[in-house]
Amino acid sequence: MNASMRRMGVARMDLMQVHNLLDLKTHEKTLRDWKSQDKIRYFGITHYHAGAHAELERLVRTKQYDFVQFNYSIAEREAEERLLPACAESGTAVVINRPFAQANLFSRVRGKEVPGWAMEFDCRSWAQFFLKYILAHPAVTCVIPATSKPKHLLDNMEAGSGRLPDAAIRKKMIEFLA
Repeated sequence: MNASMRRMGVARMDLMQVHNLLDLKTHEKTLRDWKSQDKIRYFGITHYHAGAHAELERLVRTKQYDFVQFNYSIAEREAEERLLPACAESGTAVVINRPFAQANLFSRVRGKEVPGWAMEFDCRSWAQFFLKYILAHPAVTCVIPATSKPKHLLDNMEAGSGRLPDAAIRKKMIEFLA
């Protein structure tokens, strides 16, 4: 963690996370100490697979974590049942990973045009369609789509501007992809 802070050139890190819950007890103690020393602003827990959602939910309900990061997409909606509501109830900030279901969503729409009604929420690409679905969930704080291509970065960023779909349109989005 010290090396990360040196590489980032900061004396205080905004967010430090225990990835995939690995050795949580050990890291949690260190992160609590660092937070009390003002070395970090927030600390959280992460996982990339829906199989860990029950454990993440249990931990989130303790209200001991500032952030939780997990997978969620229009194709992987398991988090909508219990985990996202638990985050909302506990006030835990949510970072979403794997918003494109490891790019599987793009193969589902290959060769298809974004539906015209997507302009109702200022959507001009499939990446924006998928990201706006997630961003519209009231418990979601941010999404990390991950890309190394500048043109994809710019497209992904556009999902954060303009209108977001309401609950009825989110349902329509799910049905469209079914």
